[in-house]
Amino acid sequence: MSGDRGDKGAFEPATGDGPPFAGDAEQRSREVRSALDGLQQIRRLTAAPGAAAAPAPWERSRPVRAVALALEGGGLAPSAVDADGARTAAGYRVRAGERPATAVVEWLGPPGSGAAGQEAEALAACADVLGRLGWEALLYKGPRGRRFLEVEPAGPGGP
Repeated sequence: MSGDRGDKGAFEPATGDGPPFAGDAEQRSREVRSALDGLQQIRRLTAAPGAAAAPAPWERSRPVRAVALALEGGGLAPSAVDADGARTAAGYRVRAGERPATAVVEWLGPPGSGAAGQEAEALAACADVLGRLGWEALLYKGPRGRRFLEVEPAGPGGP
């Protein structure tokens, strides 16, 4: 998944690895709300009794897409890259985790953007949004002291 929000056709949540969004913000907001509503409906239809707050099998099999949708739906800004792959905006980036049904969330930006200084607060906001949607987000420190979240489904049927 590219996370490219400029594509025509099927909705793709922003992963932070696509180009900066240049379309109609109101339309994008409606698309995100519709996708989240659909996700909640999937959860209601597929959940075991009392487990509607936990990620559905669809989400567990597509954690990057599901986590990106949760973050975008929570009003958090995605990072972006230009055609050469250089970061152009500070924000979240979601990528696949090392284990099945997991994702990694980083807070990245172009040089001089201050993303490294924002990451503790920004990742805490990401973890809060994800927690409300049934994801467990654990904070780690990686190479060069940069923080990241390892995200996995909470509740029954974990990773």
